[in-house]
Parts: sequence; structure tokens; C-alpha cells
Amino acid sequence: MNPLHLRWRGLILAALLCLTYRPFAVASDEPTLTKEQIKQFLLTAKVVHHQATKKGITHTLRLTLSDGTVTHDASFQPIDVHKPLAELPTGSELNFVDSYKYNIAAYALAELLGMDDMLPVYVERKWDGNVGSLSWWLPVKMDEGEHLKQKLEPPDVDAWNHQMYKIHVFDQLVSDSDPNLTNVLIGEDWKIWRIDFTRAFRLNDQLKDPRKTLLRCDRQLLEKLKVLDGNALTEKTKNYLTKNEVKAVMARRDKIVAYFQKLIAEKGEDEVLY
Repeated sequence: MNPLHLRWRGLILAALLCLTYRPFAVASDEPTLTKEQIKQFLLTAKVVHHQATKKGITHTLRLTLSDGTVTHDASFQPIDVHKPLAELPTGSELNFVDSYKYNIAAYALAELLGMDDMLPVYVERKWDGNVGSLSWWLPVKMDEGEHLKQKLEPPDVDAWNHQMYKIHVFDQLVSDSDPNLTNVLIGEDWKIWRIDFTRAFRLNDQLKDPRKTLLRCDRQLLEKLKVLDGNALTEKTKNYLTKNEVKAVMARRDKIVAYFQKLIAEKGEDEVLY
């Protein structure tokens, strides 16, 4: 085979590889849309493709949406299960709920707290005869389970810890009965997102082992917690949370604020807040 033919064969192979290989999307590849534009896109863009996701047990689908200009994937969760009693791996649970509505409620609460940059945008949408939550597909490289398995060290440990402290506070506030490592996603720049709240917003008003999770708190987040208004939360989540669920959130809020105030009194503000 002559050298010229070899050269052309190599060029053709390289071109085919470029066409077939698509690197995983990173934040810089994301469309530069505002959160309101993302909401409108999720609500109105046409579904052009769908497939099942590999993780989770809530029948989540990965939809590809397009409005003619922007094409992007989204996560669709139509689950809405209510049982008087459910037998779970963690034990029996009365008044069990596993609902897409809690995803939307969690995002609404995050907006009130200024934490909506740590959750994907969630909206309610009907597709293929089912109503569910639809969220912007995130540009991630791994979840927290994979991070721990690979024993990877974040390049900026303080920045990582500060994100995790906020996630722990939010988890306590929403009282997720099924928190797991696959629901904490990590981007290429080590940005953290928290997803999947279908088993959150339980009616208990107690914190879960705060000594292990509520170690420090963002100053602005603590101030937002202090002024969180129950009426505003009720209005913002009126189609997704019951009166008792909102009441439980506010009761847990009170305990979180009291816990950090006690911690500040014991250790000093600089040791607790950042």
C-alpha cells in the first residue's frame, strides 16, 4: 500500500472518530440561558427523543428537547406514589409518599434560600400522558458515590467543604427519607448539585443526627433561614406541599437555626460560620 493511500486512510479514520465521539458536556458547553429561560424551555420545547436512565428506581427518563434553536436533555420523573404503609429496606414507613411534586417544592424552597444554583431547575410538565417533574440535565462527571469510591481529592478542599455544608443544611430542612450518594452530582469544576427529592418533606419535625452533619453554615444561608416566611413558602409550593408539610419544614428550620446559634455560643462565630 502506497504512503499516499495510508495518509488518506488515516485522515478518513480521524474524521469518523470526530463524528462519533462526543465528549461529555461541561459547564462551558452549556447554553447561556437564564433560569427563567430554562424554565420556559423545559415547559415548552418539543421532546424529540427519550430513553431510560441507568440509575434510580423512580422510572426516570432522559428526554431530549428542542425549541428549534436550543437542544438540550432533561430528566423526567413522573412518580407519584402514596401508601398508608410501605415496607422499605430501612423499615416500615406510615403515610409513605414518593412524588415528583417534592422535586418542584425543593427547587421553590431553594429559590427562597438563595440555593437554587445548587439544584437543577425543576418544572411540572405533562409528557406521554403522564405528569411529572422535568429538570435541566446537568453537566456532571460523577456522583458522590463514584467520588468516594475513587478516593479523589478536590483541588480546593475548603470550597468543596463549603458546598457540602450547605447541602447538609438543606437535607436537614427538607427531611429526605432516602438520601443517597447518587443524588449528589459533581461537575467538571467540582461544583456540586443536589437532585431527586421524591422522598423528601416528611412530617417529622426532628433533625437527623445534627452533630454529624451540621458542622458549619454559610452566613448568608443562616440569615435566609432566619427570615424564611411560612406564608411565602406556602404560596410558592401551594400545588406541591400540604399545610402540614410546610409546617414541618418551618419546625425543622427553627431547630436548625437554634442549633447553629448554640454552636456559635460554644465555639465562636468564626468557627461555625463562613
